[in-house]
Amino acid sequence: MEAKLKNGDYVPDGLGGVERCQGIDAVLERVLFRLTARRGGFPFLPRLGSRLYLLSREPVSQRLSAARQYAAEALKEEAVTVSDVVLTPEEHGRIRVEVLLEYQGTELAAALTI
Repeated sequence: MEAKLKNGDYVPDGLGGVERCQGIDAVLERVLFRLTARRGGFPFLPRLGSRLYLLSREPVSQRLSAARQYAAEALKEEAVTVSDVVLTPEEHGRIRVEVLLEYQGTELAAALTI
């Protein structure tokens, strides 16, 4: 079981703990955690996280290929396959990243804004 995250924070269960999820929801929680955590930000787990936060430094013409590479790299240790990545520009230079995945024959999507 995985702790449930919403906007980067754990979701309280109202009893002093946090909400938990299982199955496909747990897979999505792990995926979102790996995509939002900055790679190299955990000294004892240097390969945890992604480099998606670096996308704004990439030339616009290379962002999509970089996003695909960064997502695949971050999710390498999960039992998912990255099918595609969709980038959508947002206000104030932010980028919405939607990662399309396959998990045991089921299509999933994880979205975040960086």
